[in-house]
Amino acid sequence: MGVGAQLSVTDMRRAARHPVDHPVIAEHAQRGDIKLHISNLSAHGFMVDDGVDLVRGDRVIIRLPVIGRIEAYVIWTREPRIGFQFERILRVDDFVEMIDTLQPNPRLRKNR
Repeated sequence: MGVGAQLSVTDMRRAARHPVDHPVIAEHAQRGDIKLHISNLSAHGFMVDDGVDLVRGDRVIIRLPVIGRIEAYVIWTREPRIGFQFERILRVDDFVEMIDTLQPNPRLRKNR
């Protein structure tokens, strides 16, 4: 059995993305703390627009409102953007509450 991140992107790219403006400090095993800026979120993952030198499979831990600490893996890179997949799918009610917290302007929220 293989060791490491089991990354899958099947049809997750079609998941509803919500634009946000949220800086985080990510914990990386080798690099320590890394400042990132999340520009969009879905229940499956997020994208940063100020990517550092991370590669597919790299693991980080971030802290999000409502959700708390969650692990995520790099699944694609297109500098300076990097896409991450959460290690688990977020509960719908928690995700909605988090988006309401991060997107206080209701005009920016997608219809639910």
